[in-house]
Amino acid sequence: MIYHLFISHSWNYSDQYSNLINMLDQAPRFQYRDFSIPKNDPVHSGSDAQLAAAIRNQMESCGVVIVMAGMYAKCSKWMEKEIRFAKSSWQHPKPVLAVIPWGNERTSNDVTGRADKVVRWNTDSIVNAIRELG
Repeated sequence: MIYHLFISHSWNYSDQYSNLINMLDQAPRFQYRDFSIPKNDPVHSGSDAQLAAAIRNQMESCGVVIVMAGMYAKCSKWMEKEIRFAKSSWQHPKPVLAVIPWGNERTSNDVTGRADKVVRWNTDSIVNAIRELG
């Protein structure tokens, strides 16, 4: 089975996104397709409404929305919107998986409280949660 994922990320914290992608790429017997909006996508230079529409469009085909539960999420208006889109933009809401970044002691209660599942930064935990939710 190929899992269709939307991975919420901030380009200010792109290392976490890249590290998560590397973990998923190396997971045995796990295939996925990333529906996230790439950094070099021209929609980044558009309006907030264009970016919101692009995010909803990309999310439409995904089965699981992954968000980082680090404290920077508390300041991210886009992560809040992405969670809201996942929960309310479709007849059947998209499950939200919150991943606690490596080394984080504190997490955003806004993210963990709205997630369907919360896991720590561990390949097996993340992959098993995706399988469970997807």
